[in-house]
Amino acid sequence: MAQNKTTENDLSVTDFLNTITDGNKRKDCFILLDIIAETTGFKAKMWGHAIVGFGSYHYKYESGREGDAPLAGFSPRKDAISLYLSPEFKNREELLSRFGKHKSAKACVYIKKLSDIDVEVLKEMVSNSVAQIKEMYP
Repeated sequence: MAQNKTTENDLSVTDFLNTITDGNKRKDCFILLDIIAETTGFKAKMWGHAIVGFGSYHYKYESGREGDAPLAGFSPRKDAISLYLSPEFKNREELLSRFGKHKSAKACVYIKKLSDIDVEVLKEMVSNSVAQIKEMYP
């Protein structure tokens, strides 16, 4: 079975975020770092070379594939900041409707900047996502 490329490591989160060339995105990511750390109660760790993750859980699918993943995370990508959350957290659609300007996929929510969103809704989304993952993978 293939090893996951995105694993928790000891690279510096601060050093990584300081490589973001867009000053506004860099500032938003440092604020996001504090918000998610405070909301989850977990210290940020690097996952791979480009994902900032908080906490971890072990998953195992019916297919036999298994691995570890962050309970919540984000990554500053070229076009947007990707937020990594559970695809099925409590009140997901209702919270996303109040979240502000974003795009979403199954497990990712994409934002351009923090000023586009409601940070209190973000905190609730992160809390609900972490709770759902912990319930699914105790």
